[in-house]
Amino acid sequence: KRRVHLTPEQASEFYAEHYGKIFYATLIAYISSGPIEVLVIARENAISILHELIGPQNSFKAKATAPASLRAIYGTDDQQNGIHGSDSFTSAEREIRFFFPDMIVAPIPVRLAAKDYLVRNVNPTLLKGLTELCKQKPKDPVLWLADWLLENNPNKPHPIDMVTS
Repeated sequence: KRRVHLTPEQASEFYAEHYGKIFYATLIAYISSGPIEVLVIARENAISILHELIGPQNSFKAKATAPASLRAIYGTDDQQNGIHGSDSFTSAEREIRFFFPDMIVAPIPVRLAAKDYLVRNVNPTLLKGLTELCKQKPKDPVLWLADWLLENNPNKPHPIDMVTS
């Protein structure tokens, strides 16, 4: 999540695909008129689920057909609809890179892939930690386990030992 106030130039870059369309100038003025909240939503079918939540692009249509949608609640007309949602995975990747240039955009493991990842990578380390927790019986088990997991993370980088000659 990030709050930004786009300049007209940044807004023009973000909405470059709409350049030349009749609503372009109004869109740029609107999106750069004040701060905006930018979110990345990561889950299976995120785009279709988000579009159900935000409703039809036209706020008037949203008020008539999806009155509980975000655009019905916050939109004022067919252009100032209050919410932008990526329309495809490709658009989402581009838009995430625009607002969060340091974020790694990678597919989220789903169902069997997620289960396989947990079985191969998380469960063995967690089992060792929980076994050691039972042996140690610390006063604050949650804090102890958190520290143990940080210390025993198999993906933790290890500095290369310096060899002196």
